[in-house]
Amino acid sequence: MELNAWAMAGILLVGLATFSIGFRSSRLANTTQDFLVARRTVRSRRNAAAISGEYLSAASFLGVAGLVLKDGADALWYPIGFTAGYLLLMLFVAAPLRRSGAYTLPDFCEARLGSTGMRKLAAVFVIFIGILYLVPQLQGAGLTVHQILPDAPVWVGAAVVSGVVFVNVFGGGMRAITVVQAFQYWLKLFAIAAPTFVMVALFFGDGGVRGAGVTGLTEPLPPRFPTDVVITVETPVVLTVTEPVTLTATGGRVDGALGGRVYWGAGQHTVGEGTELRFTAGSPVPVVRGAPSDNESWLRPVSGSGDLFTTYSLIVALFLGTMGLPHVLVRFYTNPDGRAARRTTLHVLMLLGLFYLFPIMLGALSRLYVPELLVTGRTDAAVLALPMKIAPGLLGQILGAVTSAGAFAAFLSTSSGLVVSVAGVLSTDVFKGKIRDFRFATFIAVAAPFTIAWLLRPTDITLSVGLSFALAASTFCPLLLLGIWWRKITWVGAAAGMLLGGGLVLAALIANIVSGYTGGWAPAFFQQPALVTVPAAFLAVLIMSKATQSQLPLDANRIRMRMHAPDRLGFIRDRDIARFGAAEDRARLANGRHRR
Repeated sequence: MELNAWAMAGILLVGLATFSIGFRSSRLANTTQDFLVARRTVRSRRNAAAISGEYLSAASFLGVAGLVLKDGADALWYPIGFTAGYLLLMLFVAAPLRRSGAYTLPDFCEARLGSTGMRKLAAVFVIFIGILYLVPQLQGAGLTVHQILPDAPVWVGAAVVSGVVFVNVFGGGMRAITVVQAFQYWLKLFAIAAPTFVMVALFFGDGGVRGAGVTGLTEPLPPRFPTDVVITVETPVVLTVTEPVTLTATGGRVDGALGGRVYWGAGQHTVGEGTELRFTAGSPVPVVRGAPSDNESWLRPVSGSGDLFTTYSLIVALFLGTMGLPHVLVRFYTNPDGRAARRTTLHVLMLLGLFYLFPIMLGALSRLYVPELLVTGRTDAAVLALPMKIAPGLLGQILGAVTSAGAFAAFLSTSSGLVVSVAGVLSTDVFKGKIRDFRFATFIAVAAPFTIAWLLRPTDITLSVGLSFALAASTFCPLLLLGIWWRKITWVGAAAGMLLGGGLVLAALIANIVSGYTGGWAPAFFQQPALVTVPAAFLAVLIMSKATQSQLPLDANRIRMRMHAPDRLGFIRDRDIARFGAAEDRARLANGRHRR
């Protein structure tokens, strides 16, 4: 049985398990509250596992290891930022947000600021962020299937994920995917932890670096190919060479000339699309332009493509972007009360910290065993390619199948949460909020990003997600922090901050896309502009709110008391019950008795 068959079997099992669990859970969903917030009855431990399963996306399962392989110490900010963002969320947002009684982010904006226009603007950005985050999930699914079945078009994996997610969300909404996502967290943890333990044991059992016959990561030298290798360049690249290397090129152009026997001196060299490069064992590895070219700079922070602006901008985006991600925040609306929401966040911190130990280890091993990925820049495939390099044969096939199944679970769980958040906003803010509206919105929330993922060429998964964090940090983070903790915020100020911060990030995103097709002219800081856009958004909110104090909502003090009062005082009023609840639920709400 070949690797492809093992891996496809693993993917099929994950898809079948996801569908089965979702189908069983969807039979319990029969009200709008079930579809939007799972009746607010999800307890902290299950919700923490569901949030972790949703949050650990393609960027976590594939992208972090790929960035560690390529950028080294600079890439460690990704797992740190992904996790640390929940600390700020726990301290400042989780409990007050749940106590507000809102069921979506736009609903929170209307409840706090008293403006239906602000609600509509927030709905637009929820949809933008959801689609921007969904596209790399679908592209990652296409990459995974293409890695397993090279002859399969890249859209096949995206189509499979879209189909499974659509069925689950269509059938039961939040109620259905909660159990699915909790299950998928533990599946992903096993799928990345078990192969890592086995591969590390094999590495040390074979004598470590000496046994592998490769350059040690602490040596100030470029990485070297452990075996003879043939690399096909699918998109044009510019490579950096630090030590002279001799290779054979066929089927394309190298430095503007036809291939053949090629000698590369130190410097930069261009390789055309479709070129096949052959390197012998022990040859130094050329790396894509911008990546650290030797292990010494790979281990040193702020080197290679990294600079201080990009690093600090990334820190700001990841630390503050988490509290603005709609698909993360919507899960806190499912907790019974604010105390459970804060406890959920604490559990999430522990679960994420445990998971992120393993992609870092896999990235370091990948630099030793699959350095050929540095030539093409397709480092996101490191987790999928590594097992067969360390353990050729049946063991490697099984380990590869496990990691492939885990990667597919990552696409499914994150995509499910994103589709629920987007569909919830579409159904309540564009349509009338009925179950049939939610189901039609689900179709739109799946079809739109699938079409975009199919039309746009794949880009680095984690960098795409990084812009999603920058957009969230520049739009909803200022609104949430100031809306919860500052009494004088107005809807005019909130709208000004959201438009300015979000507009700047979207402009940078469009510039990056256009630049990628027209010669790469966009400045490097356009890839991560949060260091500029986030302070600009906060300043806009503060200045415009100060200038429009006449627009303060009349019930601002009552809403703020509800967000900050202890749960046992019973001030929580669930707005989804008022709008969508059954008659007995509305009567209980009117009498001041909140269902726990």
